[in-house]
Amino acid sequence: MSGLPFWHIDAFADGPFTGNPAGVIWLDRWRDEAELRRIAQEINLPATAFAVAAEGEVDFEIRWFSPRGEIGLCGHGTLAAGHALIGEREAVGFATRTAGLVRVTRDGGTLGLSLPIIPAAPKYLPDAVDVIGGEPVETLWHERGYGILRYADEAEVRALAPDFAALARMGDVQFSATAPGVDTDIVSRVFTSRGGEDAVTGSAHSVLVPYWAARLGRSAFTAFQASARGGFLDCRLDGDHAVLSGRCVTIVEGRFLA
Repeated sequence: MSGLPFWHIDAFADGPFTGNPAGVIWLDRWRDEAELRRIAQEINLPATAFAVAAEGEVDFEIRWFSPRGEIGLCGHGTLAAGHALIGEREAVGFATRTAGLVRVTRDGGTLGLSLPIIPAAPKYLPDAVDVIGGEPVETLWHERGYGILRYADEAEVRALAPDFAALARMGDVQFSATAPGVDTDIVSRVFTSRGGEDAVTGSAHSVLVPYWAARLGRSAFTAFQASARGGFLDCRLDGDHAVLSGRCVTIVEGRFLA
């Protein structure tokens, strides 16, 4: 049977239908951007990772698309691609267009994803607070469009009901509402202007890891993203990288025939 190897994988998942779903397609060569967008629209998952075999210390080149277009950096899509493509290796390296070389490493029954940190700085964000709601005790911002709103406790984060129509008018932004957790060290929910609430977000934890490592006074901690699907992460600050570890579950494996 012809076609391209295809996987539907739930990343940062404790079981099927949890975590964040992603498609993974192993291409024999790069297609043009319009074709990649059409494929992602047909698969219709939050992200589809496209990988092409490379040489040297890089095993694959990778790009990610949502049904709306290309994604600059997709953590859960990269973890899903690592799960699909690592084979018998202990690590697999992906060359990205925005974050350099990204590695997925096997660690027992989990996979670890290393992403460059995105250090946010304190900044007053009244418009974001109006849209997200609640009464954050601290707000931070990074110029690439990443914001943190820290709340007093997990219950306040879970109770948030953002105005997603207003959020969509704010440009290309992503806000992490976060607080100390009950069953994990931290909890978060992530809201984007592109698609509402994310299920589990690797790029958001690139922002959250340096923030919470400083607040907790230690480099490693546990996290839960309290979306409807939910997802657990083990987080570690390693120099200028955030190492995010979690499990993946393969839902579908087959061939993409179009």
